[in-house]
Amino acid sequence: MQDAIAAGPIRSPRLGVMSASTDPASVGGTSSVRLALPAEAGPIAELQRRAWAADPDLAELAGSLDAAQMTQSWWQAIVAPPLAELRVLVALEPGAEAPLVRGFAAIGPSEDPDAGPGDALVAEFLVDPSHRGEGHGSRLLNAIVDTLRADRFNRVTCWLRTGDDRFRAFLTGAGWGPDGAHRQTGTEDGAVRVKEVRLHTWIAA
Repeated sequence: MQDAIAAGPIRSPRLGVMSASTDPASVGGTSSVRLALPAEAGPIAELQRRAWAADPDLAELAGSLDAAQMTQSWWQAIVAPPLAELRVLVALEPGAEAPLVRGFAAIGPSEDPDAGPGDALVAEFLVDPSHRGEGHGSRLLNAIVDTLRADRFNRVTCWLRTGDDRFRAFLTGAGWGPDGAHRQTGTEDGAVRVKEVRLHTWIAA
């Protein structure tokens, strides 16, 4: 979450080159990660809404969001991001007719006040709660690092809720750690307020 919780990508998502992933439809049924396609804006929005609805801290917010507006926000982020480096990634598994979205991330340059020119931000990172433990999160995180490193970023940051022990354990297990930054964010009307801590990792080659 950024300064205000939004429907769709939280602020801006930007991306570059994907190295270790291809479309599962082209490799005989393997799970993978790649840049999101415009047609996947709807599945991304639906997954985000469903995950938020199942989260006690965000359930009220999820109930107030318009599905069509969320889809439009993600479509815009995929098709016409405000910056060339803003991108949306999707974690996929094979489906009967098309790959199924099991997770997604929105990444790009950090807009935090203390950010340096080489700092990137994971603005959104979400894996379908029904498909955790299947490797989607690890593949997605690896693709994020590969993409941002190719875009010549040196450090990646991510804000997470102080009570999100699962996500914190996932990131620290991958070598991330707190950098000392804290904040409180929420909706403009104050209906939803959350405390967050920032984690980071160095990715310079």
